Amino acid sequence: MTGRTAKASRASGARIEGTVIAAHGRHYLVAPIDGSAMLQCFPRGKRSEVAVGDRVIYEQSSADQGVIVEIGERRNLLYRSDQFKSKLFAANLDQLLIVLATEPHFSEDLLGRALIAAEAHGLEPLVVLNKIDVETALPHARKRLALYRGLGYTVVELSAKVAPGAVHPQLDARLKDRATLLLGQSGMGKSTLVNILVPNAEVATREISTALNSGRHTTTFTRLYPLPAGGSLIDSPGFQEFGLHHLSEGQLERAFADFRPYLGKCRFYNCHHLQEPGCAILEAIDEGAITPERHALYAQLVHEASQIVR
Repeated sequence: MTGRTAKASRASGARIEGTVIAAHGRHYLVAPIDGSAMLQCFPRGKRSEVAVGDRVIYEQSSADQGVIVEIGERRNLLYRSDQFKSKLFAANLDQLLIVLATEPHFSEDLLGRALIAAEAHGLEPLVVLNKIDVETALPHARKRLALYRGLGYTVVELSAKVAPGAVHPQLDARLKDRATLLLGQSGMGKSTLVNILVPNAEVATREISTALNSGRHTTTFTRLYPLPAGGSLIDSPGFQEFGLHHLSEGQLERAFADFRPYLGKCRFYNCHHLQEPGCAILEAIDEGAITPERHALYAQLVHEASQIVR
């Protein structure tokens, strides 16, 4: 088959497999698995259930556009939700990389929620403490992270801007051949980290933006970058909050690593771990095995889940 004939066959509605590498509204950029040029795709119907990282089947409608007709089976799907709506983040992930910094002050609430999301969806969480060159703020940041180190979470310390040469030795092996979602508040140095890990990331972002027709005024969209050594990094800029309304109470309690040794040991089988007598979780708090701050986060998440509008 000649190139002209193959192109005509594709344009006629052939079903082609690809990976979603960027999303902005109902516009998706799909990379065909055969390595040919990326193209902009739209979901069939009004409702969109497509996420970055999805393997999809699309029908090509023109030289550079297509219609997504099928979403492949997912290993997992991460999304954030409030009481009004849910927003798909990314699919088929292995790892969640949470970028914090010594300054500005990072949100411990956001960190806690991200770790719960990772636990609930079977992802490996990795915490990066950036800007360790700010020596006056470093002891306090380490003190705040001591709890999470104690729970067994890995914390990598680096200074992406001042010592960029140390980034690859510390992170490459942890990212190799894994699909990693990158999260972090603005000001944490996430963009600097992406530009070190992904060659020509800024150029790739401009190309993706053009292909999505998202325009110069669009500042945020989720996108996937292939990593040179294998694996991928998914960046979702402008990340400031993480609602978990979609998780049930049972999913929430199991997602707290420090709760798990005490689950099933309460006096009542349907204990909510809030104020019930004989609650093993509350007893563990009294004994110092679980911190009040972690329980406060759990109580807040349970409360938020109860507020969902259906």
